[in-house]
Amino acid sequence: MGAHKRPSKLSRAGAASALTLAAVGATVLAPGGAAEAEASTVSTQALRIAASKQGSPYQWGATGPHRFDCSGLTLYSFKGAGKSLPRTAAQQYNSTRHIPRSARERGDLVFFVSGRGIYHVGIYNGDGRIWHAPKTGAVVRLERIWTSSVLYGRVG
Repeated sequence: MGAHKRPSKLSRAGAASALTLAAVGATVLAPGGAAEAEASTVSTQALRIAASKQGSPYQWGATGPHRFDCSGLTLYSFKGAGKSLPRTAAQQYNSTRHIPRSARERGDLVFFVSGRGIYHVGIYNGDGRIWHAPKTGAVVRLERIWTSSVLYGRVG
């Protein structure tokens, strides 16, 4: 066949597998990247759990499974993904690895700041939107981040 060899079945399968992984959004592990990949998988799972609670009513102090406040939703979502978080938004901020806006990824926590305090938390969905339980009378929903006074945290 000379210089025009056909790819083997194995190399074609490898390319197909890579395309399949890309299509379904799977994480490809690089040597030494296991910790980040695990965190990413946990965050993605927590994000899915939060999204599955769309329409659940807000209730102050509620941690699920049918009613939530903001930090109750994040606590419930990450607990379902195998990670524990403290109860309040401020405590959750203090327990995460703080990251810059430029490094935020789907599944990271978004903390809303007023003065020197954290008053709200949601889970970043991408495109400037979060899943959150906003306030009394509202339901868990996907919403655009409405202020630049936010901080980001990654659950380890």
